[in-house]
Formats: sequence, structure tokens, C-alpha cells
Amino acid sequence: MNCIIVDDEATSRLVINQLCSQVGGLEIDGEFSNAIQAIKHLNQNEVDLIFLDIHMPDFTGFDFIQTLKNPPKIVLITSDTQFAIDAFEYDCIVDYMVKPIALPRFLKAVKKVESAILSNEPVQESTSTKSTKKESVASGKDLYVNIDRRLVKINIPDIYLIEAKGDYIQIKTEAKNYVVHSTLKKIEDKLPDDLFLKVHRSYVINIKMIIDIEDNSVLIKKDVVPVSRSNRPELMKRLNLL
Repeated sequence: MNCIIVDDEATSRLVINQLCSQVGGLEIDGEFSNAIQAIKHLNQNEVDLIFLDIHMPDFTGFDFIQTLKNPPKIVLITSDTQFAIDAFEYDCIVDYMVKPIALPRFLKAVKKVESAILSNEPVQESTSTKSTKKESVASGKDLYVNIDRRLVKINIPDIYLIEAKGDYIQIKTEAKNYVVHSTLKKIEDKLPDDLFLKVHRSYVINIKMIIDIEDNSVLIKKDVVPVSRSNRPELMKRLNLL
């Protein structure tokens, strides 16, 4: 597994370098004092892992990540704990280490990266296998969403409707509604297939909470939701029709 180090502090780069040297199979492909240098390197080379500082002149670590089309796995390194919730928003971020970093903590981060890389390896799966895996993700029946820098737990079966609103989604439950900075696709992948179905490009519904279906719309609680022509056959297939 090869990696690069991106940190504006020479001392920090030296520490990470020394820690990397104590991990078998981990090779340093480059060290960079700013994000621009690292971007130039990544345009010509592939890496498995980036050890990335958050606080850097001109370009923060998060700014850097947003410039990458297909970011590798990233371990954030910082002396600041307040950005842990922000890091939760990025799928490529595997771990968040706070300076000073001891070897046991560093080894734990590397193990997380190795596990994440292995879990992303393509595997030929049948549709039923994919469905089972998806259901197991939500087997705990809980979903955590980032709202105002807090992780809020939502009981998945309580969700009856999810609507896309630009860069946000609105999650509606029987008790409360939540507005979350996310995409419909991202949350759809975390919901069990036996409960939820995308019926329109902007709507995912809990099919167990359908009250009425008429023409090209469904009634969920008090919400009338459109059903696209392409999604209607799958909806009808999922219903227990008499």
C-alpha cells in the first residue's frame, strides 16, 4: 500500500514518515508541504492513502479533498478536534487522528484503511446477495445524520418519506422532519429494500406506510407523492395485491 503525506509543517511530515517506516507494506510515495504540490502529483500517480493535515495555508484539507474526482482513502491529521463531525461527511475519510500521534494509534488507522480498501474491492454478486447486504447495513434499524454539527439518530422504520431538495434531502418521520445536506442516492443505499422504494427522481417512500394509490401518485400520511412512469411497475410488483 503506497501513501503520500500532505502537511505544511516539516516536523509533522517527519513524524508521519517515521511512523510509516514502522509499518510493513506501507510505502511513502511522496511528501508535500501544500495541497497544490500534492494535486500535481496525484494527476500523474495513483496512491492508496493520503495522510492529510486540515490546517494549511490557502488550501485547507477539506478544500483539497473537494478538488479530487476520485479520492483515495484519507486519514486526517490535525491538532484540532472540532472538525470530526465535518469529516463524517466524506466517504473517502477513513480516520481522524489528533496530534501528537502515538504508534498504536497510527497502526489502528492503517488497519482501518486496509479494511476499507478490501471492502471496496469489486466482487461479482447476484441481485439477491446485494439485497441481503443492503438489508444487513440497516439491520440495526438506526440511521445517524449530521445536523448542526450533531449526529442525530433516526429510527429507520419511522421514516415514511424522503424528498430531494437541491443539495439537501428532507427526511420525514412520524415524530419529526429532518433537513440533511446529502443526496437521495446516498441515503437510498443505506435503506433496506424491503421497506423503501424510489418512486420518482426526487422521492423515496416507505412502502409499508402507503395509504392510497391513485393514477400516478401515492398518499403517504398527508403527503401526495408523484410516481414516475418508469418506477410504477416496480411499485406495483412490491405491493401485496388482492
